[in-house]
Amino acid sequence: MLEGEYQLDFFKDNDFVRKQCPKCGKFFWTRDLERATCGDAPCEPYSFIGDPVFKKDFDLLEMREYYLNFFEERGHTRMSRYPVVARWRDDIYLTIASIADFQPFVTSGEVAPPYNPLTISQPCIRLSDLDAVGRTGRHLTTFEMMAHHAFNKPDAEIYWKDRTVELCDELLNSLGVDPMAVTYKEEPWAGGGNAGPCVETLVGGLEVATLVFMNLEQTKDGPIEIKGEKYRKMDNYIVDTGYGLERFVWASKGSPTIYDAVFPNIVKELVNLAGIEHELENPEYANILAQNARLAGLMDVNEKANMIELRRQVASSIGTTVEKLSSIMEPVETVYAITDHSRCLTFMLGDGIIPSNVKAGYLARLVLRRTLRMMKDLNISIPLSEIVQMHIKNLPEYPEFAERFEVIEDILHHEEIKFQETLQRGRRMISKSAKHYKQTGEKIPLEKIIEMYDTHGIPPEISKEVASEEGVTVDLPDNFYSHVAGRHSKAEEKEEKVLPYAERVSRLPPTKKLFYDEPNRMDFEAVVLDIFDNYIVCDSTLFYPEGGGQPADHGTFILEDMVLNVVDVQIIKDVVVHQIDTMEDQLHMRKGDIVIGHVDEDRRMAHACHHTATHIVNDAARKVLGDHIWQAGAQKTENRARLDITHYKRITKEQLNQIELLANKTVMDNQRITAEWMERNQAEQKYGLGLYQGGVPKGNMIRVLKVADDIEACAGTHCSNTGLVGPIKVLKTERIQDGVERIEYAAGMAAVRAIQESDYYLTTASETLRVLPEQLPVTIDRFFSEWKDFKKENERLKEEIAQLHVVKMLGQAQDISGLRLVAQHLDHADTDELVKIAGELTQDDDVIALLISGFEGAKIVAAAGTKAIAKGADSGKVVREMSKVVGGGGGGKPDMARGGGPDSSKVAEAMEKGISMVKASLKF
Repeated sequence: MLEGEYQLDFFKDNDFVRKQCPKCGKFFWTRDLERATCGDAPCEPYSFIGDPVFKKDFDLLEMREYYLNFFEERGHTRMSRYPVVARWRDDIYLTIASIADFQPFVTSGEVAPPYNPLTISQPCIRLSDLDAVGRTGRHLTTFEMMAHHAFNKPDAEIYWKDRTVELCDELLNSLGVDPMAVTYKEEPWAGGGNAGPCVETLVGGLEVATLVFMNLEQTKDGPIEIKGEKYRKMDNYIVDTGYGLERFVWASKGSPTIYDAVFPNIVKELVNLAGIEHELENPEYANILAQNARLAGLMDVNEKANMIELRRQVASSIGTTVEKLSSIMEPVETVYAITDHSRCLTFMLGDGIIPSNVKAGYLARLVLRRTLRMMKDLNISIPLSEIVQMHIKNLPEYPEFAERFEVIEDILHHEEIKFQETLQRGRRMISKSAKHYKQTGEKIPLEKIIEMYDTHGIPPEISKEVASEEGVTVDLPDNFYSHVAGRHSKAEEKEEKVLPYAERVSRLPPTKKLFYDEPNRMDFEAVVLDIFDNYIVCDSTLFYPEGGGQPADHGTFILEDMVLNVVDVQIIKDVVVHQIDTMEDQLHMRKGDIVIGHVDEDRRMAHACHHTATHIVNDAARKVLGDHIWQAGAQKTENRARLDITHYKRITKEQLNQIELLANKTVMDNQRITAEWMERNQAEQKYGLGLYQGGVPKGNMIRVLKVADDIEACAGTHCSNTGLVGPIKVLKTERIQDGVERIEYAAGMAAVRAIQESDYYLTTASETLRVLPEQLPVTIDRFFSEWKDFKKENERLKEEIAQLHVVKMLGQAQDISGLRLVAQHLDHADTDELVKIAGELTQDDDVIALLISGFEGAKIVAAAGTKAIAKGADSGKVVREMSKVVGGGGGGKPDMARGGGPDSSKVAEAMEKGISMVKASLKF
């Protein structure tokens, strides 16, 4: 259905012909009348290896600058890169393409583009082919997508398909590419809810650029079908191009692999550290790598079967054995993967991702631990941070990475320690699990291996190795890491709270939000626009609706002699809905009535203080802990607030004190707090993506709040200056999940109450111990030492008492056909004491002990020596039945069991039950 989309004037005017590839069946455009295939792998192998397609070779810096200059000279504005963590998105975690920088607001037409047209070189991360990295010679986890974009509207077109292809062709010509070698392959594109016709640009068997003409949007009943989904035409239409920086460099050098082209020095260093040979200057060795890379382009080597086939073909073509080829290639491929992964980590950690078990942090840890495992396989013993530092030195265009290296190094050091601990713990866990599957005769399923990895961080290779030692097989695909990364690459779709009145209020005009213009005013008049059930909608309001971690305002509405309590406030598409505690049929209110609203000032100011304090604490935490701090969540109440931040280790008491001091200094500086509505682009360009610490607001206009050095997009209510926040008292910190720390604090009057509460506990403790507060630490330390000494003495005395009891009890034992039954009541003994005595008694193998105590409820312990067990004694069964008598439960093994219950009045009955069971169970 898109065939007509490719009939470009550019192709007709420049002597291109349209052909159909006999191998893949796709259509393509070429100037070469003799060409048969489309020029894409696997239809033909790479022909540029050893025969570069450009007139000169480039490194990354040179190629990037050449590209951006080329498009600047042709009317495009150069734009700075976005981070690789998609801070401006709530649907994906990593920046996967240059167009992702402009989704969803610019691509939807809701927000104007920052420049139009523009050019950018955007670092991207895709983990969908993680397992192929190193093997294919071309796959990367991190790559730069050089791009030029034009955002068109029907009444304002910048340029479209013909100019886009013309620019691409002109760029390649300027680089010295033979025009006859270039093909443009038709391949519809779809992704992220959009689609459009697309031409892939191919040179020497390598796809170097993708030119997407995004003009479709996904819809259920659209007339155009692409890859099984329905689409319709959009009003706007976008030029979305992607040129692979690393692929351009590779094509310019003609190296055996993309890794040798992009990171030759790091590859060489790691090869030396691993003690393997990698001499590209050696023609025979270089030929092996080149042959491998050429043929790898012809197949998907994610699967083991295809890897074996690739090895067989390469070995045959160069006249060697598969075994010898594997011994050469596998270590080198691992070096390639380590080199790639460590660059991926450089960007991830350099842009502020903290390894954890969730979101982008999960993906960082996945790459990190896979890298550490491969380093271990090759016996590369240097810290991973040293390899990252090599990349940073090779990336002078990213000075921010060098500035953050100290934190990056510390993160990697902590992660390496955690990984070693995980490996030790993981081997034990897998061994236990494998023994279970061995008993059932089943192999360990993939889902179990994924669970072990997700929940406990156990690498699949360790699972497979340990299971094999137990004689159990594992269902482990070669693309395990790609599979797992795919599961965690997108955010879970949030279930939007669907309020029952949503459809009704959607027809009402937006509510004027007075709480922004007059934050200190608490009384207002408004016109009732609608009333239904126990909900009221007015033309304006001072009531703040729940949002951004801030609870809704409460208060009252007054109409004549009626006072209505406002118990909740929500917002739906700019319409504020007030919930009251009275139903509509009990009201004498109509549309058009004027009501007087009053906001609960104490509640509002408590929320405002805590919301403002959240910004202050966040700013202080960043200054104390580092720029990698990012807000992961927040909640405010009247009495306290909490802030969740990303951090790779526990916050120390000293750091917490420093955060508290800095926060209170900001309060005492009494700085003015400002809020202004700004266009999204203007705000991002002025303040950066740190705006979205508290979440990503929708729309073109966003409210930018400045509290000290913290600048965020925030729609909450705040104090007008920091002094009004009052004191900030940090209450505690805790790790809520790996990589996320929670700080709890109180502000204003809530902080005063918290300080008074702490002071009460301090004073009470001082009075109890009869010392001054400043003497508490020394006194408590002395008491604790004395307590430990008394405890040891108590244990010693218990041992002596137990010994005395044992001698006495053995003397009172009943003789039952050659066995000795000790049945005793010890009314003041606890369970531990009973266990000790029973253990001493059954040192003699012919003893059966039944001990019971009425201390704080009934406590029962039974034990039996080996001879008694051989004759049928079973302590577990006896204790279970005795415990039932006293209203409880218990059990254990034949040699020792314990139990009890709440009813101590029946200890004698329980003992009788035990004695009768012992006698009945013995075999004579």
